[in-house]
Amino acid sequence: MSKVTVSAGGVVINRDGLVLVVNQRENSWSLPKGHVDPGEEPLAAAIREIMEETGVTDLQLVKTLGAYGRYKIGLNTGEDKNEWKVMVFFLFKTNQDKLKPLDPNNPEARWVHPAQVDALLTHCKDKAFYKSIRSSCNV
Repeated sequence: MSKVTVSAGGVVINRDGLVLVVNQRENSWSLPKGHVDPGEEPLAAAIREIMEETGVTDLQLVKTLGAYGRYKIGLNTGEDKNEWKVMVFFLFKTNQDKLKPLDPNNPEARWVHPAQVDALLTHCKDKAFYKSIRSSCNV
Protein backbone atom coordinates (compact mmCIF):
# COMPACT_ATOMS: atom_id res chain seq x y z
CA MET A 1 0.00 0.00 0.00
CA SER A 2 1.37 3.39 -1.04
CA LYS A 3 1.40 6.38 1.25
CA VAL A 4 -0.61 9.29 -0.12
CA THR A 5 0.81 12.81 -0.05
CA VAL A 6 -0.55 16.15 -1.26
CA SER A 7 1.63 18.53 -3.24
CA ALA A 8 0.91 21.96 -4.65
CA GLY A 9 2.59 23.92 -7.39
CA GLY A 10 2.18 26.24 -10.27
CA VAL A 11 2.31 26.95 -13.93
CA VAL A 12 4.20 30.25 -13.83
CA ILE A 13 4.22 32.47 -16.93
CA ASN A 14 6.53 35.47 -17.37
CA ARG A 15 6.04 38.70 -19.40
CA ASP A 16 7.43 36.96 -22.50
CA GLY A 17 4.91 34.11 -22.22
CA LEU A 18 7.56 31.58 -21.14
CA VAL A 19 6.75 28.82 -18.63
CA LEU A 20 8.83 27.98 -15.56
CA VAL A 21 10.16 24.41 -15.20
CA VAL A 22 12.50 22.91 -12.59
CA ASN A 23 15.09 20.16 -12.50
CA GLN A 24 14.85 17.71 -9.60
CA ARG A 25 17.93 15.85 -8.37
CA GLU A 26 19.54 16.59 -11.74
CA ASN A 27 17.60 13.75 -13.38
CA SER A 28 14.00 14.85 -13.95
CA TRP A 29 12.06 17.92 -15.03
CA SER A 30 8.70 19.08 -13.72
CA LEU A 31 6.59 22.12 -13.01
CA PRO A 32 7.58 23.67 -9.65
CA LYS A 33 5.72 21.97 -6.80
CA GLY A 34 6.17 20.29 -3.45
CA HIS A 35 4.55 18.81 -0.37
CA VAL A 36 1.83 20.69 1.48
CA ASP A 37 2.91 20.96 5.11
CA PRO A 38 0.47 20.07 7.94
CA GLY A 39 -1.98 22.94 8.43
CA GLU A 40 -0.83 24.68 5.23
CA GLU A 41 -3.26 25.62 2.47
CA PRO A 42 -2.38 24.35 -1.03
CA LEU A 43 -2.10 27.90 -2.43
CA ALA A 44 0.36 28.92 0.30
CA ALA A 45 2.34 25.71 -0.31
CA ALA A 46 2.46 26.39 -4.06
CA ILE A 47 3.81 29.92 -3.50
CA ARG A 48 6.40 28.64 -0.99
CA GLU A 49 7.53 25.77 -3.22
CA ILE A 50 7.85 28.01 -6.30
CA MET A 51 10.01 30.39 -4.25
CA GLU A 52 12.20 27.56 -2.89
CA GLU A 53 12.65 25.81 -6.25
CA THR A 54 13.08 28.90 -8.47
CA GLY A 55 13.65 32.01 -6.36
CA VAL A 56 10.56 33.66 -7.89
CA THR A 57 8.69 35.70 -5.27
CA ASP A 58 6.69 38.05 -7.52
CA LEU A 59 3.60 35.91 -8.19
CA GLN A 60 0.11 37.01 -9.21
CA LEU A 61 -2.51 34.28 -8.90
CA VAL A 62 -4.63 33.96 -12.04
CA LYS A 63 -6.71 30.87 -11.22
CA THR A 64 -6.78 27.30 -9.93
CA LEU A 65 -5.92 24.81 -12.68
CA GLY A 66 -7.02 21.58 -10.99
CA ALA A 67 -5.45 18.45 -9.57
CA TYR A 68 -4.26 15.02 -10.65
CA GLY A 69 -2.48 12.06 -9.12
CA ARG A 70 0.57 9.99 -9.97
CA TYR A 71 3.33 8.01 -8.34
CA LYS A 72 6.44 9.83 -7.18
CA ILE A 73 9.40 9.92 -9.57
CA GLY A 74 12.06 7.58 -8.19
CA LEU A 75 15.81 8.10 -8.16
CA ASN A 76 16.19 6.34 -11.54
CA THR A 77 13.31 8.44 -13.02
CA GLY A 78 10.97 5.43 -12.86
CA GLU A 79 7.84 5.39 -10.72
CA ASP A 80 8.31 4.99 -6.98
CA LYS A 81 5.15 3.09 -6.06
CA ASN A 82 5.71 3.73 -2.35
CA GLU A 83 4.18 7.21 -2.70
CA TRP A 84 1.03 8.31 -4.53
CA LYS A 85 1.05 12.08 -5.00
CA VAL A 86 -2.10 14.17 -5.35
CA MET A 87 -0.99 17.43 -6.96
CA VAL A 88 -2.94 20.71 -6.98
CA PHE A 89 -1.86 23.34 -9.49
CA PHE A 90 -2.45 27.07 -9.82
CA LEU A 91 -1.76 29.46 -12.69
CA PHE A 92 0.47 32.43 -11.86
CA LYS A 93 1.90 35.34 -13.80
CA THR A 94 5.15 37.05 -12.85
CA ASN A 95 7.22 40.05 -13.88
CA GLN A 96 10.34 38.46 -12.38
CA ASP A 97 12.78 36.92 -14.86
CA LYS A 98 15.81 36.12 -12.69
CA LEU A 99 15.85 32.56 -11.36
CA LYS A 100 17.80 31.48 -8.29
CA PRO A 101 16.76 28.11 -6.84
CA LEU A 102 17.21 27.84 -3.06
CA ASP A 103 16.46 24.11 -2.75
CA PRO A 104 19.60 21.96 -3.31
CA ASN A 105 17.39 19.09 -4.54
CA ASN A 106 16.14 21.36 -7.34
CA PRO A 107 19.39 22.83 -8.67
CA GLU A 108 18.12 24.34 -11.90
CA ALA A 109 15.09 26.30 -13.05
CA ARG A 110 14.55 27.67 -16.51
CA TRP A 111 12.07 29.56 -18.65
CA VAL A 112 10.80 27.44 -21.53
CA HIS A 113 8.66 28.21 -24.57
CA PRO A 114 5.12 26.87 -23.87
CA ALA A 115 5.24 24.57 -26.92
CA GLN A 116 8.39 22.89 -25.56
CA VAL A 117 7.29 22.31 -21.94
CA ASP A 118 5.60 18.93 -22.40
CA ALA A 119 8.63 17.56 -24.27
CA LEU A 120 10.87 18.52 -21.33
CA LEU A 121 8.66 17.17 -18.51
CA THR A 122 9.82 13.73 -17.32
CA HIS A 123 6.64 12.04 -16.06
CA CYS A 124 3.96 11.10 -18.61
CA LYS A 125 1.17 12.26 -16.27
CA ASP A 126 2.86 15.66 -15.87
CA LYS A 127 2.97 15.91 -19.68
CA ALA A 128 -0.71 14.93 -19.98
CA PHE A 129 -1.78 17.45 -17.31
CA TYR A 130 0.19 20.26 -18.93
CA LYS A 131 -1.31 19.46 -22.36
CA SER A 132 -4.82 19.41 -20.83
CA ILE A 133 -4.50 22.87 -19.24
CA ARG A 134 -2.29 24.60 -21.80
CA SER A 135 -5.10 26.19 -23.82
CA SER A 136 -6.83 27.45 -20.65
CA CYS A 137 -3.60 29.21 -19.69
CA ASN A 138 -3.40 31.06 -23.00
CA VAL A 139 0.09 29.61 -23.60
